[in-house]
Amino acid sequence: MSLIRAAKPQGTGARVGDAARASGAVVLTDVVKRYGRGPGAVTALDGVSLRVEPGSFTCLLGASGCGKSTLLSLVAGLDDLTAGSIDDVERPVAMMFQEPALFPWLTVAGNVELALRVRGVGRAERRQRAAELLDTVRLEGFAHKRPHELSGGMRQRVALARALAQDASVLLMDEPFGALDAMTRDILHDELERIWRERELTVLFVTHNVREAVRLGDQVVLLSSRPGRVLNVYDVAMDRPRRIDSAPVANLAAEITDALRAEVSRHAG
Repeated sequence: MSLIRAAKPQGTGARVGDAARASGAVVLTDVVKRYGRGPGAVTALDGVSLRVEPGSFTCLLGASGCGKSTLLSLVAGLDDLTAGSIDDVERPVAMMFQEPALFPWLTVAGNVELALRVRGVGRAERRQRAAELLDTVRLEGFAHKRPHELSGGMRQRVALARALAQDASVLLMDEPFGALDAMTRDILHDELERIWRERELTVLFVTHNVREAVRLGDQVVLLSSRPGRVLNVYDVAMDRPRRIDSAPVANLAAEITDALRAEVSRHAG
């Protein structure tokens, strides 16, 4: 899917700038999202500009309510901008949520095949592709299981396979591991990193977990409390693979946590 979205002009605030016309996997320019009208309107995002390079892994971090999930919805085309522009240069987009949202009456393979069926893939090819994708997420042998027979981590693997079935170059992930225990999350970090590198995906990943962001990201984008604005972008110059409990990860996570705490305190005050 090619996603080139621009807000309808509202005064002078919706002009598409030079940055939005530049080549890149995802380019956000002066993005504003406001809910409602008049005195009761709520501004979720205000003037967010960000460039996500093709093949990069970008983590969005911030306090609850800062607009992280709203930003993903805008990039996915699930919601409309109030002003600004989002340009993802002819790259298909898939989205993965915190809950796997699998259909309980379908098998594991059936859930993955559904995404292929929507794309018009024939039955024989669907079966073959689904088997390949389940192998990619290390679920070979589980094709005929139902979602209730799987652990939480395994259900998220199925959800990831379903997202990959869309042949997405851009993968949007909204706290996909937030409900998992620490060990399962750590294993899935390794699996996601492997798949990201093998498939040369561009990933935009929302999390509340600072160490998770540093463990996974090429860059960590810290958003302000509502309305969401880009406070800082941290480049993560560390070799891969990384351990979430390593000293370099912990040190940068501590620096980002201090900045996040200061922002939350400022907003609370």
